[in-house]
Amino acid sequence: MSDEVQAGGTGGPTVRRMLLGAQLRRLRTEAGLSREEAGAAIRASEWKIHRLENGQVSFKERDIVDLLRLYEVTDPGAVAASVLMAREANLPGWWQHLGDLLPAWFRAFVDLEQAASLIRAYEGQFVPGLLQTEAYCRAVVAGALLDEPAEEVERRVALRLGRQELLSARPPGAGDGVPRLWAVVDEAALRRPVGGRAVMRAQLERLVEVAMLPQVTLQVLPFSAGAHPAMVGAFTVLRFEDAELPDVVYLEHLTSALYLNKQEDVDQYLHVMESVCVRAAPPDQTPGILHEILKELDEL
Repeated sequence: MSDEVQAGGTGGPTVRRMLLGAQLRRLRTEAGLSREEAGAAIRASEWKIHRLENGQVSFKERDIVDLLRLYEVTDPGAVAASVLMAREANLPGWWQHLGDLLPAWFRAFVDLEQAASLIRAYEGQFVPGLLQTEAYCRAVVAGALLDEPAEEVERRVALRLGRQELLSARPPGAGDGVPRLWAVVDEAALRRPVGGRAVMRAQLERLVEVAMLPQVTLQVLPFSAGAHPAMVGAFTVLRFEDAELPDVVYLEHLTSALYLNKQEDVDQYLHVMESVCVRAAPPDQTPGILHEILKELDEL
C-alpha cells in the first residue's frame, strides 16, 4: 500500500478538492474497499464518499484522518500533507472580493482555468475572454447586462481582465509555468462589430499580437468550412499537469453550466475539437487572415 499523498498548491479550492478527492479514490481502490465501507468509517453515506472523491464538497479534517487510517496510510508526513491540502481546499479563491459577481457554477471554472496546463476552446460568437481587450470586453459585458449599472459592468470587466493574467504569470500558490491556450475562433466572431470600428480594430490587432506568443495557438474557422460539429455551441476543454486530475469539458449556458469529466464525454468533445482544428486555417495563416479582416474593416 502506497503512503504517498502529495500536498497540492495547484489552482484554487475547486482544483484542490478535485486533487485530494482523486487521491482518496485511488487509495480506496488500492485498499480494495467500497464507497459504502469508506462511508461507514466517517459516519457518512456512500453518496458522501462519491461527492468527496469528485471534489464536489468541502473536506472535514477529521474525515481525512479517518479515511487515511482506513486506507492504511500511516506516514505522519503524508497525513499532514493531506490535512493541509484539505485546509487549502476550504480557502476562498483569488476572486473572493468579486465573489458576488460569480454564480456558484462559474466559480469552479475560474479555479479550473487557473490550474490548467492546457486550455482548448472553440468560440463561435465572440473573441474568447482570455484574449479580449478591455474595451471589447466592456462592450461584450455591457451588451449582455442590459439592466446593470455601469459600476457593475466595470467590476465584471475587472474580473475578466484578472483571469487573463494566467497567460503571463501564475498567481501565488499555483502550478509552475504558463498554461498553453489553443483557441479556434469562428470567422463570424471576428467580423461581428462589437463596440464599434475602433474597438474591433484594437481587438483584431491584439489577436495578431497574441497569435505570435509561444504559449498561444490561435486558429480561425472560415465561413468556407461550412457546417461543422461545433455549431451546437462554444466549449472549453481543460487539461491539468497532475495525472490525478481528469480532463474537464466546460459548457456554459445562460443561467448554469455543465462540467463533464467522464472519459467517454471528454473523448467526444476532443474528437470535435480535433475536427474543428483540421477544418480551421492553419495557425501560421492566422495573422494574415486577421490583417485581411482589418483591411476590410478600414474600407467600410
